[in-house]
Amino acid sequence: MMPLLLSLPLLALLPLPALAQDIQYTLQHNVTTIYGTWSSGSQNVVTGAGFAQPANMSFIYPKTTGMSYSFTSDGYYEIARYRMNGNGTSPNCITGVMNWCHGTYELVSNGSIVMTPFGDGYQQIQDPCAAISNFMETYNDTELYVQWTIYQDPTLGYMLQLYQFDGSPLPPMAQLSTSPNMLPTQALRNVSAASTATKKKRNLLEGEMLLERSNSGEPRRLDGGSGAWLSGLVLLLWSIGLGSVFM
Repeated sequence: MMPLLLSLPLLALLPLPALAQDIQYTLQHNVTTIYGTWSSGSQNVVTGAGFAQPANMSFIYPKTTGMSYSFTSDGYYEIARYRMNGNGTSPNCITGVMNWCHGTYELVSNGSIVMTPFGDGYQQIQDPCAAISNFMETYNDTELYVQWTIYQDPTLGYMLQLYQFDGSPLPPMAQLSTSPNMLPTQALRNVSAASTATKKKRNLLEGEMLLERSNSGEPRRLDGGSGAWLSGLVLLLWSIGLGSVFM
């Protein structure tokens, strides 16, 4: 399940003790630092150049699904995720999602982690039963993890357990290395302010109408409709004193 966008209303829903009480980390709670690279399952999904190519918004598909998180000691993170979502009513309609993002993180005193992206994240969604079966979109959600722990497994070694905004646990991740395997810790592709403010699905073959957010937050059409053109002309003429022509 993908972590949701962090917002003030979401923070308001957190239990008051969690916001007011500082967590006390002990050796029993975290047996090693969070710094390094972690990966779930068969550990085929790993952050870094072997997963994402941000310059052209492409992916290198791993052999199996999974997720990987990397953290530096000076506050940077990177996430690589590859998952399949089943469909109970239509077993043939399995959705595949490749997701990548990076940015800065903060270990909050209440035991949570807040991850803030640089703005150049993206994901690819493949759904054979959807009207648009394969598309790319930006992914720049700030993510909240309300709790995290590190423990030692007798076979796999150090394991990182993250809990999402609603308290649900992610699959545990084993530590692959203490040195993070990451792409450069800066924005890696040019992204306009408009494209980072909204996710736009493009399907030019089907003539899908595109929307973007204005400064006020309201969506506006990009198809240049005649009604919008005429309204603009009336306002222009009115401003120069020719409004009587249309009365």
